[in-house]
Amino acid sequence: MIRLAPSILSADFSRLGDSVAMIERAGAHLIHVDVMDGHFVPNISFGAAVMKSLSGKTTLPFDVHLMIEDPDRYLEDFVTEQTEYITVHQEACVHLNRTIQHIKSMGVKAGVALNPATSLSTLDFSIEDADMVLVMSVNPGFGGQKFIPSAIEKVKELRTLKMERNPRLKIEIDGGINLDNVKTVTDAGVEIVVAGSSVFGAGDVERNVREFLAKTGQK
Repeated sequence: MIRLAPSILSADFSRLGDSVAMIERAGAHLIHVDVMDGHFVPNISFGAAVMKSLSGKTTLPFDVHLMIEDPDRYLEDFVTEQTEYITVHQEACVHLNRTIQHIKSMGVKAGVALNPATSLSTLDFSIEDADMVLVMSVNPGFGGQKFIPSAIEKVKELRTLKMERNPRLKIEIDGGINLDNVKTVTDAGVEIVVAGSSVFGAGDVERNVREFLAKTGQK
């Protein structure tokens, strides 16, 4: 099953609750929460308080993407009954295995994100422990960027690694995903699709979600 995780980074923050209600009605599976600190990436987005303001107002699980330095200091802040994944960047973790185990010890699934120029080989000694790998198909820090085509080959290689070493691993992609390329990335092996501006920034939000689901064979 392909799961759609619209990124609220692109939502209307003056109507955030309404925006989340729209994607839930339309059949989205997760809420992707992009957290930026202005250090690991150039921009600042929002923190745990914004995410927690949605608790109880939606049944959708939280898919938390920490684009921050020293993520271990803040992991607990993002743990709620609705948090399914907390994803940290390989590039930001000094002791990645320890961070993965810390996340899992709190009853949350652990994801590891890789920037476009980061090799899959950096996961050689941690891929068995991760629950998800997030392939960045843009350089993190800004919404609305163009998809980097080399991400397709990375996803295909990751799918092979998954089958050889951790079949339960989920593959997620984030960055520049739209209706024109979503089928290509899911055919390559992506199981969780993050979409921001192509869901919230272009026309009818509910219709956009349904079109994404139709493209990936979800009814």
